[in-house]
Amino acid sequence: MLNYKNVTFIKSATGISDAPQAGYKEVLIVGKSNVGKSSLINALCSRNQLAFTSSKPGHTRLLNYYDIDHTFYLVDAPGYGYAKGGIDLDELFAKMMNSYLLEASRLALVLLLIDSRRDFSDNDLEILSYLKQNNKKYFIVITKIDKVNQKEKALVDKRLKELDINKENVYYVSSKETRTLTSLKQAIEKIVQ
Repeated sequence: MLNYKNVTFIKSATGISDAPQAGYKEVLIVGKSNVGKSSLINALCSRNQLAFTSSKPGHTRLLNYYDIDHTFYLVDAPGYGYAKGGIDLDELFAKMMNSYLLEASRLALVLLLIDSRRDFSDNDLEILSYLKQNNKKYFIVITKIDKVNQKEKALVDKRLKELDINKENVYYVSSKETRTLTSLKQAIEKIVQ
């Protein structure tokens, strides 16, 4: 098993042309600006302040590269959706992701994060459609699962079924319950090793 605690922040890149050159496979994390991307990174790596978590959505504006155990890069993408201060996160995300997804030859996996308390947004559905059409390997990561009850979780399951998402590609996680992260870590490892 990889040692996720052996993690180093490498750099923030403006795009794929500015990416680190080590040649590792990449696991890209995408999702709405308040879905819990930074919390997931911190929980996976058992580090409280590795990735900056903010009460203000839209903090991440660059591609942030983390070296995981000298084996792969975890890449945190800018969020999309809402941000204070008149910043168009959708435009920022689209511009950066269009080139990244087309040109990232080392992209091994995309983690599409969905808040367990929210439905898939139009942006989520667009990304999911793109991933399917372009045969990109992806997992749907349902975040904040500790905040929903069984009935609400059943509604999430129903929605996933409606979207024809294979259960084997779905992971339910909580940054507060580390046991929920084990199967996701193992699944990532199978792909990057």
